[in-house]
Amino acid sequence: MKQDASQKSYTVHEATLKLMQYCAYRDRSQKEVEEKLKEMRMIPAACEQIIIKLMQENFLNEERFARSFVRGKFRIKKWGRIKIKQELKLKEISAPIIKLALTEIDELEYSKTLYELAEKKVKLLKESDQFKKRKKLSSYLLQKGFESHLVFPISEEVTD
Repeated sequence: MKQDASQKSYTVHEATLKLMQYCAYRDRSQKEVEEKLKEMRMIPAACEQIIIKLMQENFLNEERFARSFVRGKFRIKKWGRIKIKQELKLKEISAPIIKLALTEIDELEYSKTLYELAEKKVKLLKESDQFKKRKKLSSYLLQKGFESHLVFPISEEVTD
C-alpha cells in the first residue's frame, strides 16, 4: 500500500533539509515554519531543535522576513501601513520587529503611492454625487490600509 505525502515520516535530518529549502525559496516567519513542521507530523522536541538550527544557520530570521514582507506588500500590492501591520501581527511577529520593518517604507514614496492610488480610483468611480464619490474613494483607501488622517485630505483633493 502506497503512503501519500502527508503520511510520510521524516527524520530530524530530513526535515531540517526540507525546511532549509522551504526557507531558502523565500523568507518565512517562524509561525509558517512551525505550521510546516506540524504538517510533517514532527514531535515538539524535534520542531524546537529544527527551528533553532534554522535560526543558527540564518535560514530563519524574523526581522529579515518582516522587512521583505513590508517591502513586498507596499511595493507590489500597494498596501498601507495599517494593513501590513495587521498581517504581520497575524504571523505572530513581535511589535518591535514590526516597528523596525515598517522603516522600509520611504515617507515620500508612501505619500506618492497613496496619491496615485487615489487618482487612479477616482477615475474609475462612476459616481456623480461628490459626497458619495469621496466616501467610496475614502473607503477604498482605508481598506488598502492607509491611515485616515492621510486618506481624508487626499479624498477631498482628488474629488474636487
